[in-house]
Amino acid sequence: MKPQVYRDERPAEYFTRFHERVRRGRPDWMYEVVRLVLTPYLLLLHRTRCIDSDKISAQGAAIIAPNHFSFLDHFFIAVYLRRKVQFMAKSQLFARPLQFVYSHGGVFPIRRGHRDEEAFQTAHAILARGGIVVMYAEGGRSRTGELGEPKPGLGRLALEAGVPVYPAAIAGSAKVRDWRRLQFPKVTVQYGDAIHLEHVPSPSREQAQAASEEVFEKIERLYSGLRQGGRREAVRAARAARRAASATGRRPVTP
Repeated sequence: MKPQVYRDERPAEYFTRFHERVRRGRPDWMYEVVRLVLTPYLLLLHRTRCIDSDKISAQGAAIIAPNHFSFLDHFFIAVYLRRKVQFMAKSQLFARPLQFVYSHGGVFPIRRGHRDEEAFQTAHAILARGGIVVMYAEGGRSRTGELGEPKPGLGRLALEAGVPVYPAAIAGSAKVRDWRRLQFPKVTVQYGDAIHLEHVPSPSREQAQAASEEVFEKIERLYSGLRQGGRREAVRAARAARRAASATGRRPVTP
């Protein structure tokens, strides 16, 4: 296993162009090209299934907060959503030739190993125009096969922006990198109900961490349900919740 590089030594100015492009507008044609190329791979080889994607609001600013095991998690999250989403991704991904794909697809960098205010400004620009930002609750990829620990960055963005946060669990992607061994694990994505946090324009680190932990608790519940009960049970429970909500005229609420 290659060691992770936690600090990007390239100057902040290197990433300015990527932030400016994302702030200027939404993802362009590259987003659809990547979706077209990767969707068959994700659906056929990883038998990707999504549960409760309809919980993501059809319009308006929002944050999606998943757990993170694989470089493909970006695509597992996006493949079943009708709306285009934009990812905060580690700066090491922005290298030729893929930096062109990422930038035109609406991905923006966060400079690893530094306090990167530019990344938060870009995220706020996306949310200000009613877009969706995907930000991993753990701040980076877990390489242990188990959930990591929530970092304050997610809570900070959610409190500053005052927009709904949708927890999401990705189960099965921890072994996606074993493709060279011809292992293609089945992957399931499940979305939870929106979490509405208090709007705090300038949260303290403690407030940000507490908000991240509140969201991560919901992610853990979703993930635990997928791991313990499996995909079939999660689908059954989601359908039962929708039927019950339809009968009472209310939306189902994730416990």
